[in-house]
Amino acid sequence: MAAKAAEPIVIKFAHVVADDTPKGKGALLFQKLVRQRLAGQVDVEVYPNSTLVGDADEMQALLDNKVQMLAPSLSKLIEYSPKLEVFDLPFLFDDDAAVARFQKREASRELLRSMAGRGIYGLAYWNNGLKQMTANQPLRNPADAAGLAFRIQPSPVLEAQFAAVDAKAVRLPFSEVSKAMQSGTVQGTEGPWSNLRGQSAAGKPSYVTETNHGVLNYMLVANSEFWTSIPFALRSELENIVLEVTQTVNAEAAAINQREREQLIASGSA
Repeated sequence: MAAKAAEPIVIKFAHVVADDTPKGKGALLFQKLVRQRLAGQVDVEVYPNSTLVGDADEMQALLDNKVQMLAPSLSKLIEYSPKLEVFDLPFLFDDDAAVARFQKREASRELLRSMAGRGIYGLAYWNNGLKQMTANQPLRNPADAAGLAFRIQPSPVLEAQFAAVDAKAVRLPFSEVSKAMQSGTVQGTEGPWSNLRGQSAAGKPSYVTETNHGVLNYMLVANSEFWTSIPFALRSELENIVLEVTQTVNAEAAAINQREREQLIASGSA
């Protein structure tokens, strides 16, 4: 009797944004390349838009191995590696090229492995771009933000950033931003051009101020125990695919942000 073929290794890759964002496209490209090159050995299931786990629950789901891969923002990983707070400092990077140079340095690469002891295996940095400010009123100078509430990700640095201009910072999952804008719980947000439509109440933000004041990037991570248990040959090929996808994601992010910027300016929102 012929031996039964081994079941493929299943990787559940969950994220909280749409398929047409840089992260969403990266997840689908990773799935496509794995299915092409490791068919029958590894299968990737992609769950966008918080369809499997939500923004607030995804890290615990990773640690519990309910999902095997995520691409959370760096802010969400500060709890597991406080050194990652450096990425939230305002006006640290002049442009996307400066971010890329920093991520290639040894200290930045070491941060990818800084959470292995906490069960999180860093694989790559996925860029999403420099952040802009949005609000329900024009923001022409810092004083215009005073008294407004802005949605942020969980980060003490981001809270201090808004406190410096007498604004209130409200921690909210990405999936709740549009509703919060509509209800008035928050009056503004921050994010790359590619995220601004999804963070608005009516499909596009009322006002956008081009500030490039910070960076919103992701770290592609896996459950450490799961990832290191994958046979070496398969794991090596998966990591090669990750490198290939990362190059595409980062190039795509720059292109999407430029396109979204032009469209929002043309619409009169920015």
